[in-house]
Amino acid sequence: MATQTISTGEYTLYPSPQNLHRVVFEHQKFVPHPYALIHLPDFHFVGRVSLFSAHRVADNKMGQIVTCELAEDLVRFERLFTPD
Repeated sequence: MATQTISTGEYTLYPSPQNLHRVVFEHQKFVPHPYALIHLPDFHFVGRVSLFSAHRVADNKMGQIVTCELAEDLVRFERLFTPD
């Protein structure tokens, strides 16, 4: 079965097959690194999170979006994520 895309107007999202939750949560961070490995368990999030490959419509930029249920988890991701 093909993975369903999600269009938000701002992004076209492609869910990661590793997601436990295929929900676009309120707190979001776009990272312009489409090939960076983002292993969500490494960040020890408190709430639910999801990861999507993303196409940002405004500038045709490809990347990834991490969406978090809790604002504190997004802050943790922004602090710990390094694309290297």
